[in-house]
Amino acid sequence: MKKSERLNYITNILSLQGMVRIRDLSQKLRVSEMTIRRDLDSLVQVNIADLIPGGAILKKIPSSDLGEENYLFSAAGSKMIQEKIKICRKAISLVEINDTIAIDTGTTTEQLLQFIPSRLPLTIICFTLNILLKIHEKENWEIIFTGGRFHRNTLMFESPEVVELIKKMRINKAFISAAGIDEKLGVTCANHYEVETKRAVMQSSDTKILLSDSSKFGKVKIAYFADLKDFDLVITDTGLDPYYQDMIKDLGLKLFLV
Repeated sequence: MKKSERLNYITNILSLQGMVRIRDLSQKLRVSEMTIRRDLDSLVQVNIADLIPGGAILKKIPSSDLGEENYLFSAAGSKMIQEKIKICRKAISLVEINDTIAIDTGTTTEQLLQFIPSRLPLTIICFTLNILLKIHEKENWEIIFTGGRFHRNTLMFESPEVVELIKKMRINKAFISAAGIDEKLGVTCANHYEVETKRAVMQSSDTKILLSDSSKFGKVKIAYFADLKDFDLVITDTGLDPYYQDMIKDLGLKLFLV
């Protein structure tokens, strides 16, 4: 593969996932890690990527360049990436053999997949393109992909039929993301089309787990889908304001700070 082809491939992966790992790219493209490092340096020079230990993340897009509710998956993916990785590492420690799990849309939930042992037998319910692309080759995982109308800004598929299908399922653990979490106005997301799918997943799940970095607390987005008390467990980073730590505990929820 020529350098230009590698750069196009890496750029596409960054756009979908928000980050790449040097080791993974080296194995996938069958070139040395040093070659991948040089490729990433080229992307840094043209303001496509920022380097992190062991890989790179998509270049952050200044908030002034985005509308308040114009949530772009590729832009969100580069924010607080280290916190998201820690959150997902903890979340996966809760998954058990033969669990049925649902993975919500979002750049935090996507990080779950790198920590799931490929030999662990699971059923995974997903409704986003980025999740499907990461799991479709895993032989030990039963995959239920719901389909529906595709939304490019979040890579999510949804439809009324999908909602009804999910309501008929039973899920051991649901990993849910949020764009805003507020004491009075609840748990919110950036797009109205996400709401019914999120609610259906929560309704069908035994354990509802909210995955969110601390920057989302105290924020309110346009589309309300749940209250904090509707969850069983919250996993966030140690930057969470003590006020919200106390509030979560007062609601009787389990709280993990990572």
